[in-house]
Amino acid sequence: MGYGYGYGYPYGIWGIDPTYFLLIIGMLLSLAASARLKSTFAVYRKVRSASGLTGQQAAERILRAAGVFDVQVVPVGGSLTDHYDPRTKQVCLSQDSYRQNSLAAVGVAAHECGHAIQHATGYVPLTIRSAIVPAANIGSTLAWPLFLLGLILSARPLLTLGIALFSLAVLFQLVTLPVEINASSRALKALQNTGILGADETRGARKVLSAAALTYVAALAASVLQLLRLVILAGGRKRD
Repeated sequence: MGYGYGYGYPYGIWGIDPTYFLLIIGMLLSLAASARLKSTFAVYRKVRSASGLTGQQAAERILRAAGVFDVQVVPVGGSLTDHYDPRTKQVCLSQDSYRQNSLAAVGVAAHECGHAIQHATGYVPLTIRSAIVPAANIGSTLAWPLFLLGLILSARPLLTLGIALFSLAVLFQLVTLPVEINASSRALKALQNTGILGADETRGARKVLSAAALTYVAALAASVLQLLRLVILAGGRKRD
């Protein structure tokens, strides 16, 4: 029986490398999570919060209530580009959040404030994530080139190094998940404790943040599947 791409395992259905199905599954999971986030955000961006506070105003109130006074709330371009920058201590809100007073805008703004509060209180998983960012960036950049070179040269050390480097990127995704979930939990509590949203409104914000969390779950799953693919390819090369 023929062997695919010299990796040392049989071709799959119709002569297709079977490990491509791992990539397809990961891609579909990511696309589905992204589509759900966009659709959920589209629904709740049309629902005005009873308080009338914009994302900017809600963020500033939450930060003050948490005793965080050294963080700025600033606008950034794009859609769903909201983030917290620990280097500049800025809660950066997209156009969809900064000046809007929808449940979606307020929920997203509160989530980013959750990250700012994590930073201010020394939340350990956030500290760990920040520490491994350089290594994760290097890993995601160099993993595939080294791995492919290892396949071409049949060099086991390069294959192993490529897998190890990509594992750093997977580790980053793994650490990111609890950080994001915790930030959302802090956000929902803050929204209620500060009176920005009522109980019914908080349920809408929770749906937005839950949809956002699914994108991180999908990203982790896709990374794990990619790592599994590397391991399978390396194993096939070893049997050649």
